[in-house]
Amino acid sequence: MMHLEADVFRKFDKQWALVTAGTPEHYNTMTISWGGLGTLWRRPVATVYVKKNRYTFEFMEQSDYFTVSFYPEAQRRALSLLGSTSGRDGDKVAAAGLTPEFLPQGITFRQAETTLVCRKLYCQDFALDQIPRDVQDIFYRDEPVHRMYIGEVVDIIGNESLANRP
Repeated sequence: MMHLEADVFRKFDKQWALVTAGTPEHYNTMTISWGGLGTLWRRPVATVYVKKNRYTFEFMEQSDYFTVSFYPEAQRRALSLLGSTSGRDGDKVAAAGLTPEFLPQGITFRQAETTLVCRKLYCQDFALDQIPRDVQDIFYRDEPVHRMYIGEVVDIIGNESLANRP
């Protein structure tokens, strides 16, 4: 596994990322700005959050693996499109100009700087009654709560690896 050094707070909050799940025949991706990296149960993990009304949710539920991929600033428009358009409505990956790369355990895109391949370990919905009222008012007034997914990071793939693929 490749080594990763990064300001993880900046990676998610400022750079954004894509979370992707599914099969080469049927997958979906969405932009995320909430996430974390750390250690749980003596394993390196990535944590992401997906609302039940997002199309990606069904792929996260059905998949044993998901990827979290990070992009250079030049891909900001693509990530913006992928976060504001539903895959239910058409091929948003093509519209964003990204090239899918099918890995043995997941899907990423050739334009990614870094991709974390994650094996799903745990998931749970946020408990609304445990969320501070001001946060509820901002994020969950008319929306469902997020489901948290924790995945063991089983591989880290740099863009140089993707660029050298056939």
